[in-house]
Amino acid sequence: MLALRATVFTLFLIVTVIPYAFACMLWAPLSLSWRYKLTMGWPRLAVWGAKVICGVRWKVQGWENLPDGPAIVLSKHQSAWETLFLPSHLPREVCFVYKRELHRVPFFGWGLALLAMIPIDRSKGRDAFEQVVKVGQQRLDEGRWPILFPEGTRIAPGKTSRFKMGGALLATRTGVPIIPIAHNAGECWPRNAFIKRPGCITVSIGPVIEATGLTPEELNEKVQAWIEGEMQRLNPERYSK
Repeated sequence: MLALRATVFTLFLIVTVIPYAFACMLWAPLSLSWRYKLTMGWPRLAVWGAKVICGVRWKVQGWENLPDGPAIVLSKHQSAWETLFLPSHLPREVCFVYKRELHRVPFFGWGLALLAMIPIDRSKGRDAFEQVVKVGQQRLDEGRWPILFPEGTRIAPGKTSRFKMGGALLATRTGVPIIPIAHNAGECWPRNAFIKRPGCITVSIGPVIEATGLTPEELNEKVQAWIEGEMQRLNPERYSK
């Protein structure tokens, strides 16, 4: 039954993303605000489909911690689920930092390219980060929240990896606080897994962590300590050994 549900869900994603990508081309002349609202309809639809077809439910703790002002989101990364949920459900427009090559991906990349996020050219090495700071400041000035996954790749439940410095450096350079987010999406939607397990994903939004007065290293340590501590609270059985 799980395999059947996963097959139906995969077909659901394929059948909906193709016409949605062409629709993105049609509303390209609209303002960025409207393009974002309309384009986020597909990630929201995908999250809904995962719930209805595969039984992947969700709940959020800590909505009250979200600030009414500029911020940078640093999130745990376990699954593809959070890349769909966060941009479509957070109350402000978010912008991912991602490699520019994703624009070449058929359908998905087309819609992404129209959202004016923070694509980077990784071939530029250290200069790529200066590009992140420059464009990231522009996005913050527009009222948008940059979002980064400091582990850099999806990490299995119960595991952690060194948090990269990009998010903390961006926060200290721009002087804005960080919103830390922990979640256990990998329990239901494991990395590269075809089968999606029914269950309830908990998304936990922590109190903002101010960048003022901290070095990037100190800020990065505080963010990692909160996220990993919260992960242990969400799934203590993963850390009991």
